[in-house]
Amino acid sequence: MFGAMLRTIIEESPLKAASFIVTIYGDVVEPRGGVVWTGNLIETCAAIGISETLVRTAVSRLVAAGQLAGEREGRRSFYRLAAPARAEFAAAARLLFGPPEAAEWHFVQLTGTAPDEAMQTLERAGHARLGPRLAVGARALPLLKQPAVVFRGDVVSGEGDLGAFAADHWDLALHAEAYDGFLRRFGRLADLLAGGVRLGAAESLVARLVLVHQFRLVVLRDPRLPQTALPMDWPGEAARALFADLYLGLSPEADLHVARHFVTAAGALPEASEATLRRLSLLREARRVDFS
Repeated sequence: MFGAMLRTIIEESPLKAASFIVTIYGDVVEPRGGVVWTGNLIETCAAIGISETLVRTAVSRLVAAGQLAGEREGRRSFYRLAAPARAEFAAAARLLFGPPEAAEWHFVQLTGTAPDEAMQTLERAGHARLGPRLAVGARALPLLKQPAVVFRGDVVSGEGDLGAFAADHWDLALHAEAYDGFLRRFGRLADLLAGGVRLGAAESLVARLVLVHQFRLVVLRDPRLPQTALPMDWPGEAARALFADLYLGLSPEADLHVARHFVTAAGALPEASEATLRRLSLLREARRVDFS
């Protein structure tokens, strides 16, 4: 029953090997030290239909991109997060597990000779294009390779019209549809678990990884505008609540599987760490504050 549901979830939102490996590092490996045996990546990806060949190709590309660094111990290969990637993982973890960000409106005027690439970076980070070189955003500014002038902004009047402003500059329907899709897919999993179906440790880890992977993709593309700029029926909060409930419910068995099977050159990965316990604590606190 779970296997069929997982296949349906993946078919509705297909996974790419490199991106899913990034999720494994972000959810399992990074909070436990950042290094893991290649065999663990291969075994975990096989559970969702990603072949060993695709895993090895994806790992090579991640190494070439400067996100992973390899090392050998005997006949085994291990990969750790490269230093530049650690900051990216930390930022993504704050979005997934931390409290909502405070809105920080700002305008970005690109001043370099090749603004198109920088504008695309801004748009991927949730900024809205106002002109060929000008963009507006309400969240953290991504790292830009092109020079830019950044102006901070405050809403001094017309806050009641922020919704109209947002609707003019962002395709909020697209992001709402992504959240609705997440709710639909993982609502089935929540119903399955609520109906008394129990997952084994390996199944729990795979379910949690797919959960994190798909929620991460939705959240990273979301412009994350303040509540006053969003439609009344915005599904983002419901999606975050579902994510928190499922993550908390799946974690005991998932983390047990990690401790039993994931290894580094120095030995097994721990079942828990200060970072993993902090994530669970933040999710529990968010559920108490928002939905008690």
